[in-house]
Amino acid sequence: MRAKTALTAGALALTLAAGAGWAAQAAPEHTPAAKPVHSRAIDGYQIVTLPNANVPNFQRRTVYCPAGKHVIGGGAEAQGADAMLVGSFPTPDGSGWIGLGRQKAYSTVGISVYAICAF
Repeated sequence: MRAKTALTAGALALTLAAGAGWAAQAAPEHTPAAKPVHSRAIDGYQIVTLPNANVPNFQRRTVYCPAGKHVIGGGAEAQGADAMLVGSFPTPDGSGWIGLGRQKAYSTVGISVYAICAF
């Protein structure tokens, strides 16, 4: 069975903050809780997926938004024994999302990439 590792940029930030003890700094009580965003609330909301494929370690895989849309979020997943997600971030021009990873004992790693797109 192959192990899976997934970590978005937001989850990474939360993990780092919790690990450093910063999570204890909660927002003031009078701050309203964030409400979930529904796809109907964002014009052109769409999730675009680049399915898992084995690529050489550290090779970037990029999924792009459809024409006219820009990335507003995304993530990536590294699959395989001892697979590690090394990077998950938007393209410099905001047209898509990049994911890359590695495996210690192998020269390839399975990478899936997801982009959340909107107008």
